[in-house]
Amino acid sequence: MKKTVIVGGGIAGLTAGVYAQLNGFKSEIYEKNPVAGGQCMDWDRKGHHIDNCIHWLTGTKKGTELYKIWETLNAIGDDVEMIHNQTFYTSKLDGKSATLWRDLDKTQRELLQIAPEDAEEIHKLISHVRLAECCEMPVNKPMDMMNIFDYINMGKKMAGMFKVMKEYDKMDIEDLGNRFENPLIRKLLTDYMCKEYFASSFIISYATMTSGNGDIPLKGSLAMTNRIIKRYKELGGVLHTNKPIKKIIISHNKAEGVILNDDTVVHADYVICATDTAETFGRLMDSSYMDKKLKVCYENPNDYPVFSGLQMAFSADNNLFSDETIIFDFKPITIGNNDVTRMSLKSYHYDPSFAPEGKTVLQVNIMQRKDDFDYWKSLNKQDYKNAKQTIAEAVTDRIIECFPKLNGHIELLDCWTPLTYEKYCNSFNGAYMAFIEKKNIKIPRLKGKVNGLSNVFIASQWLQSPGGLPVAAATGKFVIQRILKKEGKSINI
Repeated sequence: MKKTVIVGGGIAGLTAGVYAQLNGFKSEIYEKNPVAGGQCMDWDRKGHHIDNCIHWLTGTKKGTELYKIWETLNAIGDDVEMIHNQTFYTSKLDGKSATLWRDLDKTQRELLQIAPEDAEEIHKLISHVRLAECCEMPVNKPMDMMNIFDYINMGKKMAGMFKVMKEYDKMDIEDLGNRFENPLIRKLLTDYMCKEYFASSFIISYATMTSGNGDIPLKGSLAMTNRIIKRYKELGGVLHTNKPIKKIIISHNKAEGVILNDDTVVHADYVICATDTAETFGRLMDSSYMDKKLKVCYENPNDYPVFSGLQMAFSADNNLFSDETIIFDFKPITIGNNDVTRMSLKSYHYDPSFAPEGKTVLQVNIMQRKDDFDYWKSLNKQDYKNAKQTIAEAVTDRIIECFPKLNGHIELLDCWTPLTYEKYCNSFNGAYMAFIEKKNIKIPRLKGKVNGLSNVFIASQWLQSPGGLPVAAATGKFVIQRILKKEGKSINI
């Protein structure tokens, strides 16, 4: 059995570990933190459970290729209860609200009632969301390993997407919003995702939810991670936590293994880097090994932006906030050099395990970009702590102003910033997704093989836009398929 060392115990690394064990490799995962999972993580505060990751999980529909991966990992399955949220989110503006419902007919009726002047565009939007419900992330094998028949079958399966791309592929989300006259509808369509994303990205995301392919596993992100860890260990995999890697040992265009921070040497036949690619090609190995196409992305932040979030979790009485996710205006709050006037507020009332009886967790997310990250990064330890406290107090006041019933019934549990993701996950600029693919600028799809090294591979959300859990899991599977191909073998499962 050949030995594979996997650097990083996030979803990409854990997936690579499971598939390595299933396909005849001896694998060990080295994770720098006390707990594996990367960004698929939760934590507890004051008797409440805070979910950092899963707002919805793509691939929850049985029969899809991604469902098969999650099922293989034991992430979801018949024994895991799923939450079927009835709304995608709600936007408020000037005292009025509009909702994107799971039921597309209900959404259409509501939008037509709000904005009859936009009837043509509303009908067009809803019809294309229906078409996009066929969209399925192709994860049976890497696209560069597909043959002509794979492409034909994929085209047949997702035939509706040709019409979606024809209508919306040359516009971003801001362009999509500008098609509508009604200001509330414009706000609804541009509230949830960065305005630079392709319009089709928004349509696909909403269609994922309406098609039943974007549900939520009960008990949260860490519970799902722990199910994957259990599966990995049952297959004979070895997980090392609190074991950061210092360097990959490279000699004669080949990795001999890795050096841990305590200078322990671990030899390996293959090394899989399941970390942020900025970490891989900056600390684990020399940046000269970075693919030139990926280097362009890092060197041109205006063309290839990333985003993160300033987030807060609150305890509240569970009968005082009935919305699932609502996005609303508030009096400006200054964060660094920017005035913020809009935030999302999500309730986790659907999972009673997250809070004591009679309580629920409310979570705020305020979008953060590179200049926000730079602001947080510029602060010393005390100023950083003070800034978080000041902003959290201001956010609490704004929530109470918008939802007066919460006055006296809401308590701050925790506040975290883009620096949190940098600290715990080595995330580039605190990002929790990959580079945003803007119109007229193509994000490279990378193969997961380090050029110039015969036995070093990559599994990471940064290999493919938009990133996130599905891409992390897919690249974890793909990396084992690539190693098996090198070995002259095919994947077993």
